[in-house]
Amino acid sequence: MPESWFTPIDSYCERLGVGFWAEPLNAVSNAAFIAAALYALALSRRAGARDWPALWLVAVTFIVGTGSFLFHTFANRWSLLADVLPIAIFIYSYFLLAMRRYLKLGLVSAIIVTALFMAFNMSFDRLWFIALPGVTLNGSVSYIPAALALLAVGSVCLVSRGREAGRALLAAACVFILSLLFRSIDHAMCATIPTGTHFLWHGLNALVLFILMKAAIAHRPRNGVTIAQN
Repeated sequence: MPESWFTPIDSYCERLGVGFWAEPLNAVSNAAFIAAALYALALSRRAGARDWPALWLVAVTFIVGTGSFLFHTFANRWSLLADVLPIAIFIYSYFLLAMRRYLKLGLVSAIIVTALFMAFNMSFDRLWFIALPGVTLNGSVSYIPAALALLAVGSVCLVSRGREAGRALLAAACVFILSLLFRSIDHAMCATIPTGTHFLWHGLNALVLFILMKAAIAHRPRNGVTIAQN
């Protein structure tokens, strides 16, 4: 592995050195993702029939927590990939599931719409900085498309047949926007809160993923029909 992969990264208020436990709150708060994954797994097992897409989301959420823990302990380039890649996989996986399970699109149509969302997501940073140069939101710009997707798909569901799914997605969107706020103000709060606010991003984001997984499990297909459970 090239030496550059071990280049230290200091992105958050809490990190004041290069030690493994230099970000204790940011590291330990990733347990929230593990808890969300285990709770969702229990819900899935209680639901009965094996739901492979939902189980995939559970596995990815577990990996999200693990990857983020690695980044906030090792804090270098390779662990950054371990942090961001699982999050991207969850976003695209859930978007595809939403197209199929909530909006009832055919497989080909769902894949095409997901690919269009991926293209929008990957070009969003460039468009943002053209419109708002210098406004970095502490690295949170890349997550705005996911928030927009939750709001858009949730709204479409709310006015169509999937009202329960719509309410869940919009609830997740509200929590996600709040979590983005705490992620964005981390550096700005260093003087007031030495630990920063990034750990709150972890806790709230874990709640977002749990809400989304719970909705996916509740709307699992059974015998070709999507059902919803309270």
